[in-house]
Amino acid sequence: MANKKILILFFHPRFEDSRVNAQLVEGVKQLQNITFRDMYELYPDFNINVEKEQAQLLAHDIIIWQHPFYWYNCPPLMKQWLDLVLEYGWAYGTNGNKLSGKWIMNVISSGGGFNVYQKEGRNRFTHRDFLNSFDQTAHLCQMDYLPPFIIPGANKLSVAEIEDFMIRYTQIVHFLMNEQIDVNKLKELENFNQLNADQWEHQFYKMP
Repeated sequence: MANKKILILFFHPRFEDSRVNAQLVEGVKQLQNITFRDMYELYPDFNINVEKEQAQLLAHDIIIWQHPFYWYNCPPLMKQWLDLVLEYGWAYGTNGNKLSGKWIMNVISSGGGFNVYQKEGRNRFTHRDFLNSFDQTAHLCQMDYLPPFIIPGANKLSVAEIEDFMIRYTQIVHFLMNEQIDVNKLKELENFNQLNADQWEHQFYKMP
């Protein structure tokens, strides 16, 4: 129990200005079985070490892409990482099965709240709709794409609200480490925000 290794790939070009992500990072970096990588600190020139990044992916069971939701997508370094690291013949395509069976998810901080990310809202689509390209990337690489965890209205949150999201994030990470999770049930969720921590054990653990 609780022995899965989790890799958090953190992409934020202005980390020093983000109250929300500073708190989230502070929380998860203290956890065991976590490897945290600040990608803009590692690659300020965008010169990504592909072999090193691939080795990190191979050494972990679960990958988390943590990033702000820039223009309904990800920051440019993350796009560069996707283009270079997930190579044909390694991550997908002929003989490209190195990531098969691993789990992956997005943790995003969003300037807009859930009210504007609705079919009838200003942005016309949900956060989950906009994340479909990441879902498809995971599918192509034979990975299981997990529901995202979303911090909505990030710029307007109080200190107490940010603390609550940090606690939820650490709870999610602890939960994912458990060997008893039924991943197919979990993937039916729209996002992790729908659940309280006390609901996870009853709904998503495999029955003995």
